[in-house]
Amino acid sequence: MVLQEVVDSSGSAISLLLRELNRFDGSGSYSFLSSPSLGRSTYMEKYVYIYRSHKTQVLDSYMYEDKDDLFAREPFVAQFTFPSKVLPSLVLVPLHTTPKAVEQELNALYDVFLDVSQRWQTKDMILLGDFNADCASLTKKRLGELLLRTQAGFHWVIADEEDTTVRASTHCAYDRIVLHGERCQSRLHSAAAFNFPRSFQLTEEEALNISDHYPVEVELNRVAPRVQPLGLAALLLLLLLLLPQLGLLA
Repeated sequence: MVLQEVVDSSGSAISLLLRELNRFDGSGSYSFLSSPSLGRSTYMEKYVYIYRSHKTQVLDSYMYEDKDDLFAREPFVAQFTFPSKVLPSLVLVPLHTTPKAVEQELNALYDVFLDVSQRWQTKDMILLGDFNADCASLTKKRLGELLLRTQAGFHWVIADEEDTTVRASTHCAYDRIVLHGERCQSRLHSAAAFNFPRSFQLTEEEALNISDHYPVEVELNRVAPRVQPLGLAALLLLLLLLLPQLGLLA
């Protein structure tokens, strides 16, 4: 799981989150990998990976070198082991764009893809996060002209018609997951936004106290599409309930 908009300069909130996760689920310890605080002003955010250390390991990670300062929060890229003989590792590339420069940052994300491909000699990766890729931030026409749309091999598994916002007054596919690589795409089982207010019977006001966005998730099979992957609902619920208390959501 990748958390974005993490505002935690001391690091104490993430430590508390890990403690609560490990107390909630004793089947295996949770660990984390965090970027430094990123931003152009006094407001800074982190990207944080949460993973089960007995199921996967971090093979490598690095901060993309944003020489031209195209990103407000440059991607913190990580490569994890994956329990599949066909797909033994998988790269995650998270990005939280700034609404004022969505098109610029999403086109620059293609350069990140090229950089990762060259550095680790892999095409199997998932680009994901709050892209702000809809509504007033990015028109459908401009969306279709992005390099991640016009270049072959990118599969946007959160559809343009999906609503990833909690408020009833909005219907925007801001949060996205994009798969690249034949081996990665062949393992796709499902992808969707998780409508937690509906699942847990929350009012809009109650839901907004947790987040104004739905989490988005993708499930990959280890060996074949017919294999049923483990569900994420319990973990998502726990995280959603913990994040506002820990000050991790803006």
